[in-house]
Amino acid sequence: MQSDSWSHGWPGSGGGVCTLPPGSRSRSSRGSTRRDFLRSCGTSAMALAAVDLIPGAFVTRRAAAAVMPPDRLDELGAVALDRARSLGASYADIRINRYRTQSVLLRSAPDWASGAINNVPSVTDDESFGFGVRVIHAGAWGFAASADVDKDTIARMTSEAVGIARAHAKLRGEPVRLAKVSPAKDTYRTPVEKDPFEVGIAAKIALLQQISDEVRKVPGIFSVNGFMELRQEDRFFASTENSVIRQVIVQVAPEYTAVARDLKARKTKSRTFRPDAVCGGYEFVERAGMVDNARRIGEEAVNHLKAPSVVAGKKDLVLLPTHLALTIHESIGHSTELDRAMGYEANYAGTSFLTTDKLGKFRVGSDLVNIFGDRILPQALSTCGYDDDGARTKRFPILKSGIFVGYQTTREQAHWIGQDESMACCYADSYASVPFQRMPNVWLQASETPRSLDDLVGGVDDGVLIDGRGSYSIDHQRFNFQFGGDAFWEIKGGKLGPMIADVAYQSRTPDFWQACDQIGDQSTWRNVGLNRDGKGEPGQINAMSHGCPPSRFRGITVIRTE
Repeated sequence: MQSDSWSHGWPGSGGGVCTLPPGSRSRSSRGSTRRDFLRSCGTSAMALAAVDLIPGAFVTRRAAAAVMPPDRLDELGAVALDRARSLGASYADIRINRYRTQSVLLRSAPDWASGAINNVPSVTDDESFGFGVRVIHAGAWGFAASADVDKDTIARMTSEAVGIARAHAKLRGEPVRLAKVSPAKDTYRTPVEKDPFEVGIAAKIALLQQISDEVRKVPGIFSVNGFMELRQEDRFFASTENSVIRQVIVQVAPEYTAVARDLKARKTKSRTFRPDAVCGGYEFVERAGMVDNARRIGEEAVNHLKAPSVVAGKKDLVLLPTHLALTIHESIGHSTELDRAMGYEANYAGTSFLTTDKLGKFRVGSDLVNIFGDRILPQALSTCGYDDDGARTKRFPILKSGIFVGYQTTREQAHWIGQDESMACCYADSYASVPFQRMPNVWLQASETPRSLDDLVGGVDDGVLIDGRGSYSIDHQRFNFQFGGDAFWEIKGGKLGPMIADVAYQSRTPDFWQACDQIGDQSTWRNVGLNRDGKGEPGQINAMSHGCPPSRFRGITVIRTE
């Protein structure tokens, strides 16, 4: 068993794969004053005065190049496409993209010597800008990228991409074939009410401080870690197929964790409040109920610490969306990536047991289980207008009444399984990264029959209700797995009981999904976002949502983890 692709690391902590592209032209202010940092983030004078009073790490890296007008991008794009044509490329595209990621953290914990509470913020604000050119020449891919976005560099890097393709062509058995797409001249923008980058750093830290103060009112809380990540991608795409596409994607992801600790017993338990990360503006942070839920989260962290361990055995599970989302991601999302199924990709998550001979006939789940791939669902993290192949995004079935019916594909992959249409799953996390197949939103359809959480719990004689993400492990083919969670409640005689602890469950992917006997209705469905999935070598990040309702699974093996 190996741990997989999902990173628990916070941005800036080194736990993920998010780094600036090599050669990025940026200005760093690490070590500069907080006033310098906050001025660069557009913070008010009053906020500057407030944040000067607190310690912590503040780092910003800005792209050196200014934002370019649309006609300038058109001119630069044409340079790459003309050069590629003149060198005999059968296809070329250029992406000229700007990325900004801002992470704001606040850790509140007691000082070991004095017992006084230290509130330590940490802020990073990274920006990168550059271009990447792909070409197909002699039936092979070539790719080159640079942070110097000018005509001479674009022409030179396009020539390099063609040279790389020529070298690759000698090694390929078959030429690259792309599924057809319609040329597009279009724009797409994430609907945003409140630009998250226009909200000052001090206001964000103040919100995290308010949450921390509220959580800490609960006796027994040791520390509180608050966090929010904001990301914007300004994408320009042009291809030799006459597509010119401009997109602006904005994502927000807030959360916080309360930690309870018994120093004598050397025991620690935590509880995390993780509202749905979404494509959208800061309005989602403000409406997420972060402060309103703080006291409850603190109380559940303390109750978790005091809770008895689960009694191991076969039990029925009722899984809430905040937990089931990760199970969908690991067992269905990764196993239906076509490059993994074909054995072409094994980094971070291995290959897949869902080989191509199973397409259209292998039963993964019960008749109730209908799962879709999707890049058009409003507010979902993978939603956009077009993928990095220039293919218009769509929705497509992956499991239909439990039967495996669809892979995630790109234009290059479609013909591998006899299809002439891409599922628009191509993405690169940077201008300097090679676009490849990435997971879209993968979500579980709600029941059309009215069914509440109480209905699911009411049918359980001996079981466990699980909320939130915990530790997990899954094998190289996504077949055998083990999942923990963030909080657990005992179910006895159809009634929800007290919290229990140290719970994990084990199963095989088809056994687990075929044990699903009830799914909540649309009123219980939540669009749960995951924003730091890793894949590839060198590693790239990706964000997607796994919407689902609470669901019930019969007779699953539950183990005690401590």
